[in-house]
Amino acid sequence: MNLFTCQWRPSNYDPKALIFLCHGYAMECSISMRGTGTRLAHAGFAVHGMDYEGHGKSSGLQGYITSFNDIVVDCLKYFASVCEKVEYKNQRRFLLGESMGGAVVLMLHRKEPTYWDGAILVAPMCKIVEDMKPHPIVISILSKLSNVIPTWRIIPNEDIIDRAIKSEEWREEVRNNHYCYKGKPRLKTGYELFMASLDIENNLDKAVYLLSTP
Repeated sequence: MNLFTCQWRPSNYDPKALIFLCHGYAMECSISMRGTGTRLAHAGFAVHGMDYEGHGKSSGLQGYITSFNDIVVDCLKYFASVCEKVEYKNQRRFLLGESMGGAVVLMLHRKEPTYWDGAILVAPMCKIVEDMKPHPIVISILSKLSNVIPTWRIIPNEDIIDRAIKSEEWREEVRNNHYCYKGKPRLKTGYELFMASLDIENNLDKAVYLLSTP
Protein backbone atom coordinates (compact mmCIF):
# COMPACT_ATOMS: atom_id res chain seq x y z
CA MET A 1 0.00 0.00 0.00
CA ASN A 2 1.56 3.29 -1.13
CA LEU A 3 0.27 6.39 0.68
CA PHE A 4 0.99 9.78 -0.87
CA THR A 5 2.28 12.55 1.41
CA CYS A 6 2.96 16.24 0.89
CA GLN A 7 4.39 19.15 2.85
CA TRP A 8 4.76 22.92 2.94
CA ARG A 9 7.55 24.56 4.94
CA PRO A 10 8.49 28.14 5.76
CA SER A 11 11.63 29.25 3.96
CA ASN A 12 14.90 30.24 5.62
CA TYR A 13 13.92 29.64 9.25
CA ASP A 14 12.70 26.99 11.66
CA PRO A 15 8.91 26.54 11.86
CA LYS A 16 6.83 27.84 14.77
CA ALA A 17 5.08 24.47 15.09
CA LEU A 18 3.92 21.42 13.12
CA ILE A 19 0.43 21.22 11.61
CA PHE A 20 -0.95 17.97 10.20
CA LEU A 21 -3.77 18.07 7.64
CA CYS A 22 -6.64 15.57 7.51
CA HIS A 23 -8.71 15.99 4.34
CA GLY A 24 -12.37 15.23 3.82
CA TYR A 25 -14.13 12.29 2.17
CA ALA A 26 -13.44 11.99 -1.59
CA MET A 27 -10.84 14.79 -1.38
CA GLU A 28 -7.03 14.85 -1.18
CA CYS A 29 -4.26 17.04 0.24
CA SER A 30 -1.79 18.29 -2.34
CA ILE A 31 -4.31 20.14 -4.55
CA SER A 32 -7.54 20.68 -2.62
CA MET A 33 -5.72 21.73 0.58
CA ARG A 34 -2.82 23.47 -1.14
CA GLY A 35 -4.18 26.93 -0.28
CA THR A 36 -4.40 26.03 3.41
CA GLY A 37 -0.92 24.51 3.43
CA THR A 38 0.62 27.45 1.59
CA ARG A 39 -0.94 30.09 3.86
CA LEU A 40 0.10 28.24 7.00
CA ALA A 41 3.66 27.85 5.69
CA HIS A 42 3.81 31.59 4.93
CA ALA A 43 2.65 32.16 8.51
CA GLY A 44 5.66 30.17 9.75
CA PHE A 45 4.32 26.63 10.26
CA ALA A 46 5.57 23.34 8.83
CA VAL A 47 2.55 21.60 7.31
CA HIS A 48 2.27 17.89 6.46
CA GLY A 49 -0.58 15.99 4.85
CA MET A 50 -1.38 12.49 3.63
CA ASP A 51 -3.93 11.09 1.18
CA TYR A 52 -5.88 8.26 2.82
CA GLU A 53 -6.10 4.82 1.24
CA GLY A 54 -8.51 5.03 -1.70
CA HIS A 55 -8.14 8.80 -1.90
CA GLY A 56 -6.12 11.18 -4.04
CA LYS A 57 -2.75 9.86 -5.15
CA SER A 58 -2.61 6.98 -2.66
CA SER A 59 -3.16 3.32 -3.53
CA GLY A 60 -6.55 1.65 -3.26
CA LEU A 61 -9.90 1.71 -5.02
CA GLN A 62 -10.94 5.34 -5.43
CA GLY A 63 -13.54 6.47 -2.92
CA TYR A 64 -13.44 3.16 -1.05
CA ILE A 65 -12.97 3.04 2.74
CA THR A 66 -12.50 -0.50 4.03
CA SER A 67 -12.01 0.58 7.64
CA PHE A 68 -12.25 4.04 9.18
CA ASN A 69 -9.95 2.94 11.98
CA ASP A 70 -7.30 1.98 9.42
CA ILE A 71 -7.34 5.56 8.13
CA VAL A 72 -6.80 6.84 11.67
CA VAL A 73 -3.95 4.39 12.28
CA ASP A 74 -2.27 5.25 8.97
CA CYS A 75 -2.39 8.96 9.84
CA LEU A 76 -1.09 8.35 13.35
CA LYS A 77 1.88 6.32 12.09
CA TYR A 78 2.84 8.86 9.42
CA PHE A 79 2.36 11.94 11.60
CA ALA A 80 4.37 10.34 14.42
CA SER A 81 7.18 9.50 11.99
CA VAL A 82 7.39 13.19 11.02
CA CYS A 83 7.40 14.31 14.65
CA GLU A 84 10.31 11.96 15.41
CA LYS A 85 12.61 13.65 12.89
CA VAL A 86 15.56 15.35 14.55
CA GLU A 87 14.64 18.82 13.28
CA TYR A 88 11.10 18.47 14.69
CA LYS A 89 11.84 16.88 18.07
CA ASN A 90 10.95 19.93 20.17
CA GLN A 91 8.16 21.32 17.99
CA ARG A 92 4.55 21.61 19.14
CA ARG A 93 2.05 19.45 17.21
CA PHE A 94 -1.36 20.46 15.95
CA LEU A 95 -4.03 18.69 13.88
CA LEU A 96 -6.31 20.31 11.30
CA GLY A 97 -9.26 18.39 9.87
CA GLU A 98 -11.95 19.29 7.37
CA SER A 99 -15.32 17.49 7.24
CA MET A 100 -14.54 13.75 7.49
CA GLY A 101 -11.01 14.81 8.38
CA GLY A 102 -12.48 16.41 11.50
CA ALA A 103 -13.66 12.97 12.61
CA VAL A 104 -10.18 11.60 11.87
CA VAL A 105 -8.69 14.36 14.05
CA LEU A 106 -11.03 13.61 16.95
CA MET A 107 -10.15 9.90 16.80
CA LEU A 108 -6.42 10.65 16.53
CA HIS A 109 -6.67 12.84 19.61
CA ARG A 110 -8.61 10.14 21.46
CA LYS A 111 -5.94 7.52 20.68
CA GLU A 112 -3.05 9.72 21.90
CA PRO A 113 -4.56 12.61 23.91
CA THR A 114 -1.27 13.76 25.43
CA TYR A 115 0.65 13.63 22.15
CA TRP A 116 -1.07 16.63 20.52
CA ASP A 117 -0.94 20.28 21.57
CA GLY A 118 -4.23 21.21 19.93
CA ALA A 119 -6.59 20.76 17.00
CA ILE A 120 -8.52 22.83 14.47
CA LEU A 121 -11.85 21.47 13.20
CA VAL A 122 -13.40 22.85 10.01
CA ALA A 123 -17.04 21.75 9.53
CA PRO A 124 -16.24 18.39 11.17
CA MET A 125 -18.24 15.22 10.63
CA CYS A 126 -19.23 14.66 14.24
CA LYS A 127 -23.03 14.29 14.47
CA ILE A 128 -25.88 12.93 12.36
CA VAL A 129 -29.09 14.94 12.21
CA GLU A 130 -31.79 13.00 14.08
CA ASP A 131 -34.23 12.80 11.18
CA MET A 132 -31.48 11.38 8.94
CA LYS A 133 -30.54 8.50 11.22
CA PRO A 134 -31.63 5.19 9.70
CA HIS A 135 -33.63 2.65 11.69
CA PRO A 136 -31.53 0.02 13.53
CA ILE A 137 -32.94 -2.64 11.18
CA VAL A 138 -31.68 -0.66 8.19
CA ILE A 139 -28.25 -0.38 9.83
CA SER A 140 -28.19 -4.14 10.36
CA ILE A 141 -29.05 -4.74 6.69
CA LEU A 142 -26.36 -2.28 5.55
CA SER A 143 -23.82 -4.03 7.74
CA LYS A 144 -24.56 -7.39 6.14
CA LEU A 145 -24.67 -6.03 2.59
CA SER A 146 -21.40 -4.14 3.04
CA ASN A 147 -19.68 -7.48 3.61
CA VAL A 148 -21.21 -9.01 0.47
CA ILE A 149 -21.04 -6.15 -2.06
CA PRO A 150 -18.71 -3.64 -0.34
CA THR A 151 -17.55 -1.72 -3.40
CA TRP A 152 -20.95 -1.25 -5.07
CA ARG A 153 -21.86 2.38 -5.67
CA ILE A 154 -25.52 2.16 -4.74
CA ILE A 155 -25.92 4.80 -2.04
CA PRO A 156 -27.92 7.74 -3.44
CA ASN A 157 -26.63 11.20 -2.62
CA GLU A 158 -26.93 14.82 -3.65
CA ASP A 159 -24.04 16.62 -5.34
CA ILE A 160 -21.61 16.70 -2.41
CA ILE A 161 -19.53 19.41 -4.08
CA ASP A 162 -22.46 21.84 -4.24
CA ARG A 163 -23.39 21.13 -0.62
CA ALA A 164 -19.87 21.32 0.83
CA ILE A 165 -18.29 24.17 -1.16
CA LYS A 166 -19.78 27.66 -1.33
CA SER A 167 -17.17 29.24 -3.60
CA GLU A 168 -18.03 28.62 -7.26
CA GLU A 169 -14.36 28.98 -8.23
CA TRP A 170 -13.33 26.30 -5.75
CA ARG A 171 -16.20 24.07 -6.87
CA GLU A 172 -14.87 24.12 -10.42
CA GLU A 173 -11.35 23.42 -9.20
CA VAL A 174 -12.57 20.33 -7.31
CA ARG A 175 -14.70 19.17 -10.25
CA ASN A 176 -11.66 19.43 -12.52
CA ASN A 177 -9.42 17.63 -10.04
CA HIS A 178 -9.43 14.00 -11.18
CA TYR A 179 -7.87 12.96 -7.88
CA CYS A 180 -11.15 13.82 -6.13
CA TYR A 181 -13.76 11.05 -6.18
CA LYS A 182 -17.09 12.17 -7.60
CA GLY A 183 -19.12 8.96 -7.87
CA LYS A 184 -21.83 7.69 -5.55
CA PRO A 185 -20.54 6.49 -2.16
CA ARG A 186 -19.64 2.81 -2.13
CA LEU A 187 -21.65 0.62 0.22
CA LYS A 188 -18.84 -0.21 2.64
CA THR A 189 -17.66 3.39 2.57
CA GLY A 190 -21.11 4.66 3.52
CA TYR A 191 -21.37 2.15 6.35
CA GLU A 192 -17.91 3.05 7.72
CA LEU A 193 -18.69 6.78 7.60
CA PHE A 194 -22.01 6.25 9.35
CA MET A 195 -20.50 4.13 12.13
CA ALA A 196 -17.61 6.57 12.56
CA SER A 197 -20.02 9.50 12.91
CA LEU A 198 -22.03 7.56 15.51
CA ASP A 199 -18.83 6.81 17.42
CA ILE A 200 -17.83 10.48 17.36
CA GLU A 201 -21.31 11.59 18.43
CA ASN A 202 -21.40 9.14 21.33
CA ASN A 203 -18.00 10.32 22.56
CA LEU A 204 -18.30 13.99 21.67
CA ASP A 205 -18.32 15.21 25.26
CA LYS A 206 -15.04 13.36 25.85
CA ALA A 207 -13.52 14.82 22.68
CA VAL A 208 -14.54 18.39 23.59
CA TYR A 209 -13.00 17.95 27.03
CA LEU A 210 -9.73 16.61 25.63
CA LEU A 211 -9.42 19.34 23.01
CA SER A 212 -10.19 22.12 25.50
CA THR A 213 -7.79 20.95 28.23
CA PRO A 214 -4.47 22.90 28.29
